Amino acid sequence: MGKFGYILNYMAFHIHTFQQNGFDIVALQDTANNTQVEIIPSLGAALHAFTIPHNGQPLNIIDNYKNLEEQQQQLTKSFKGVKLSPYACRIPYGQYKWQDEAYQLSRLAPSGHAIHGLLYDAAFTVLETITNEREAALVLQYSYKGTDPGYPFAYDCRVRYSLQSNYTLSISTTLINHAGTAIPVMDGWHPYFTTGTPVDALELQFASQQIVEFNEQLVPTGQLLPCKDYLRPQLLKGVQLDNSFLLHFTQPGPLCTLFDPQQRIAIDFYPDHNYPVLQVYIPPHRHSIAIENLSAPPNTFNNGMHLQQLPPGGEQTFTTRIQVRLA
Repeated sequence: MGKFGYILNYMAFHIHTFQQNGFDIVALQDTANNTQVEIIPSLGAALHAFTIPHNGQPLNIIDNYKNLEEQQQQLTKSFKGVKLSPYACRIPYGQYKWQDEAYQLSRLAPSGHAIHGLLYDAAFTVLETITNEREAALVLQYSYKGTDPGYPFAYDCRVRYSLQSNYTLSISTTLINHAGTAIPVMDGWHPYFTTGTPVDALELQFASQQIVEFNEQLVPTGQLLPCKDYLRPQLLKGVQLDNSFLLHFTQPGPLCTLFDPQQRIAIDFYPDHNYPVLQVYIPPHRHSIAIENLSAPPNTFNNGMHLQQLPPGGEQTFTTRIQVRLA
């Protein structure tokens, strides 16, 4: 354990901090596998890089912002890598009811809808850095004070990044209710993945037999439709995706795999049961793909689908794990 800003050493795992392109970055390193994960605490606890060795060169599989100026210009259009809390995706017009009281969120997108929560640009505080024989880990926290009148519920959002051996990154988020009343929560995050190969040449597979039906505003209708398209690897050439799928947890292996057959790189996802929804989005440029673990589908504050409710003083943890395989 050590203080933020110092280099920490324990066997293969190290932590150091540096500044680059306007960002203050915390780097988790596994020198045994030449792997580095980079996090920007002050910008929504963003995952900035997950760099692995490939063909003798470092390869960052995270599509990130190149500099602070680009981040400030593009954040609310793409939300690359950031924490989505206390809700993710869309709440139509920022309106919902909770315990028979109507709420109006003040932070709205140009479309007039609330999108991707209240913490995507929040400055998280470093609580702890950890190095031992198993991991290099960083624990961040943001204490939300209920400042948006549409969500007047105080809570802590605590994020733990853990770089482990074999090109593995574990990410856990713990929400702690300080509001004195039960509160609605939805957890998610928004990483974009890239192997350097266009998305049209990649294959996607995940464990789902149901897709959430959306209306024209990309808001769930409340219905689940059968969809078994991705139980086997599917080439993404020409495929348009901005959809939520309900995962099933019966298989022992990864619940989602993104595979690059040209470079022989597989990215495996292992969400826990508190992340039953997989949101997949391919942006128009088709150079990367957002694969998002969510605790609920969009608009859960209104439709109640998989809505999490925290009692006063209660907490809930959501964990996913990403592992890269080099074939």
